[in-house]
Amino acid sequence: MKTSTLEDFYKAIATHMPEGISKEIGHFNVFKIADMLAGYKAKKEMPYNRRSFYKISLIKGKNKAEYADKVINIEKQALLFASPKVPYHYVPQDDQQEGFFCVFTEEFLTRNMSGVVLDELPIFKPGGYPVFQLSAADNKELTALFEKMYKELSGDYAYKYDLLRNYVLEVIHYGQKLQPVTPLHPAHTAGTRVTSLFIELLERQFPIESPRQQLQLRTAKDYAERLAVHVNHLNKVLKETTGKTTTALISGRVIQEAKILLKQTDWNISEISDSLGFEEVAHFSNFFRKQTSFAPVAFRS
Repeated sequence: MKTSTLEDFYKAIATHMPEGISKEIGHFNVFKIADMLAGYKAKKEMPYNRRSFYKISLIKGKNKAEYADKVINIEKQALLFASPKVPYHYVPQDDQQEGFFCVFTEEFLTRNMSGVVLDELPIFKPGGYPVFQLSAADNKELTALFEKMYKELSGDYAYKYDLLRNYVLEVIHYGQKLQPVTPLHPAHTAGTRVTSLFIELLERQFPIESPRQQLQLRTAKDYAERLAVHVNHLNKVLKETTGKTTTALISGRVIQEAKILLKQTDWNISEISDSLGFEEVAHFSNFFRKQTSFAPVAFRS
C-alpha cells in the first residue's frame, strides 16, 4: 500500500493538476461527486490508500466507507473527514450519488494560523470517529457551504483563498459539533495533558510505510520513560481518562496497523512482525491470535 499524492489523485480522475495555485498558500480544490465518479468507475473504484492530503466529503447516497480496519455503512447523507494518517476509501452502493468533496493540504488551511496542527483538531485526531450521519437540516446547511466553495473557487476575487479557508474551517467546526462527547479530555488537567502526550507519541509512530521502518516504543515502560513519568502513574492516568490500560491502548493501535498491513500490503508475515517490533514471528502470531481470534495468515486470506 502506497501513499497517494495529489498528483496521483488528479491522474485517477483524469484531470490535470490546476495551475496558478501558489505553493505559499498550499493546495485546495472542490468537486461535485457526481462529476468525479465517472473517472473512478473506469478504474472500478477508488483505491484504498493513505493520501498525502486532507479530504472532507459531503456524500448523499448509499455507501460503504472503510477507515483503517473499520467498515461504516452510510444509508443516506453523511459528512466524512479524512487525514493523511489513516487509509480510507468509500464504495458507492447505488447509482444515486450526489454531493461535494474538497481536498486540501495542511499548508493551505494553516496559513496565518500560527501553532495550529490539523491532526490535533478533534475531528482529525487519530482514533476518532470520522463519519457522521446527517439530518436533512444538517445536509441543507452543509450543502450551502460547499456550493459557496464551488462558486468562489472559479471566481476572480483577490482574497478568495482567505474566504475558502473560512468556509473549510466552518465545515470542520460544524463536524466537531457533531462529534460525540467523550471523557478523553474533559478538562485541562495534568492527567489529560499526560494522556494527550501519550496519544501523540503513540500515533507519531504510524503509519508503517516500509518493512524497514520499525516501532521504537513498544511497552508501557518505553512510553513512561519518554514522558518522564513513572509507569504506574501513566497506567493510573490513562485508566482514569480513557478507561483502558497503557498496554491495552498500545496493543489496540498495533493490532489496527497489523490488520492494515496484512490486508493492504504484500509484505510477508516476518516483515510485518519485525516492523511492529516483535522479536519473533511466533510472538507476533500469538499476539494477533489473542487480539483477534485469527492467525495472521488466516486473517489475510
